[in-house]
Amino acid sequence: MQTAVLPCVDEHMTVIAAETDDVWRGLDAVLSRTFSRPGAAGYAKLVRCADSTSRGPRPLAEGSTLPGFRVVAAVPGRELVLAGRHRFSSYALIFRLEDVGHGRTRLRAETRAAFPGLAGGLYRRLVVGTGGHAVGVRRLLSAVRHRSE
Repeated sequence: MQTAVLPCVDEHMTVIAAETDDVWRGLDAVLSRTFSRPGAAGYAKLVRCADSTSRGPRPLAEGSTLPGFRVVAAVPGRELVLAGRHRFSSYALIFRLEDVGHGRTRLRAETRAAFPGLAGGLYRRLVVGTGGHAVGVRRLLSAVRHRSE
């Protein structure tokens, strides 16, 4: 999947009082914990995600999967690209880490997605239009910040 061709949905950012390597480890831990919850695999199966289980190398590396996502790129301390698809959408969640000096790291989460057809449009309204997606991503970033600091 070419993540760059997917339309941008949103981007969220936080600055974390930790070095990029610590934030990278925190991101891995939070994603692994979040997607190991029973509801994650159940939801991934419900919407028929291409990847509905966690498998592959840990810490996360290219080819690893989480329910709903496959790691398509992993550059430790710099970028983690997760991509997925299900019957309503093709999507990517791209995490970028940037050293901003003084032991601080900017962590950005960019979401890209296409929602084809009527069902895709309705799904977009349900997930993105209600603000639920934004809340989920901000919570994820907050958890990485707390884990890393």
